[in-house]
Amino acid sequence: MQKIIGFGFLVVLVAVLVAVAGWQRGISSPMVTPEPSPLVTLEPDLKKHNIPVVAAQIEGIEAPRVEPMRLMADVAALAGERYEEEERQLARKYIISQLRSAGWEPQQQEFEEGMNIYADRPGADPQAGAILVGAHYDTVALSPGADDNATGVAAVLEIARLLGKQETARGLRVAFFDSEEVGLFGSMEFAATPELTQDLRGVIIADMLGYACHTAGCQSYPVGIPAFSDKGDFLAAIGDTEHLPLLQAFQGEFPGTPPVFSLPVPFKGMLAPDTMRSDHAPFWYQNMGAVLLTDTANFRNPHYHEPTDITTSLDRPFFFGAVQLMVNGTTALLGSTESLVTPELPPTMPVN
Repeated sequence: MQKIIGFGFLVVLVAVLVAVAGWQRGISSPMVTPEPSPLVTLEPDLKKHNIPVVAAQIEGIEAPRVEPMRLMADVAALAGERYEEEERQLARKYIISQLRSAGWEPQQQEFEEGMNIYADRPGADPQAGAILVGAHYDTVALSPGADDNATGVAAVLEIARLLGKQETARGLRVAFFDSEEVGLFGSMEFAATPELTQDLRGVIIADMLGYACHTAGCQSYPVGIPAFSDKGDFLAAIGDTEHLPLLQAFQGEFPGTPPVFSLPVPFKGMLAPDTMRSDHAPFWYQNMGAVLLTDTANFRNPHYHEPTDITTSLDRPFFFGAVQLMVNGTTALLGSTESLVTPELPPTMPVN
């Protein structure tokens, strides 16, 4: 049994290293609007999984409203190359100062390639566990990283401010990962640390939330991913099929928020390596439910990993709406005690 498990882990590890290596070079699966083979096509329609909705429904919740000016202030403060250690240290200082101003007590997790920052707010029901909300704060060399990923960091800081003092059934943990761009090292270290993850019921990762394009044909897709729209005006939510209720928490239509393309991914992304390209993937490897919220990066954003990834390239209404969707879903998950594991379905009766 141990040898089989070890081999399976190596297969997953090789797959993610291939995906990450291609991503960092700016190379990924062909950018197309596909009619892919049904053998590798992922099914985006949650209803076709025929599972009951057991996650907290976000219709009717009273989620706090995001502050657009505060979000842009965070992005402006963070935008700038965050590749060298000195540059990342400046970002850490800003994140820590903002957390402290919001009443949190930030902690640091050092590892060989950098430093993660995290903080906890306990829930009212210890048995309900906690929800982790995270984003990476580093960039590639020579890119200011406004969309990638100052927008994600700003979103997590906003959640820390808005939900940090609310009493909810589940606890809230926020994390800011280092060294994502060079191999997901920060999230891998965090996910492999039991004392930081043993009470987690779900993980939400924000990676690039601020770019939209509104002309036909501006949105592309990797092979194997079904086309949602040829316009890049939606937010993608990518989650593992073992924790579909977590993915369902980000469903719903609200004024001022973009539509959501929900993509349930089986086999921890092995059939579609492009779904493994961010900090949610290490949590999948540890059998934890995780959802990535993203504007789809290079599949719509021409400034991806470029010196032109600056604040003026962002679509502000889209960004504010994307963060509000994230706040809505997180609020619902924190207030629920329902299991976020996909329930087993009874066997289908044979058709005569």
